[in-house]
Amino acid sequence: MSDPANRNSGEKAPNTRSPGVLKVLQSVLAGALGVQSSRRREEDFSSHSPWPYIIGGVIFTAGFVLVLVLIVQAVLAGH
Repeated sequence: MSDPANRNSGEKAPNTRSPGVLKVLQSVLAGALGVQSSRRREEDFSSHSPWPYIIGGVIFTAGFVLVLVLIVQAVLAGH
């Protein structure tokens, strides 16, 4: 039994759509580099679920560490 007058009070409903892969990738990269705008950060935090960003961050971090390991191995193999 909700009050229909409160339904259209001008409040924004939370974002119910899942963010796209490109948006998550852009947010993860901008966050990793420390150049994310406050507007974009607010959009990310208004998302209904943090899981796409968490998974994207974990994948980015694992890939970054793997690239560093490969670079170090290549440099040490050249010695």
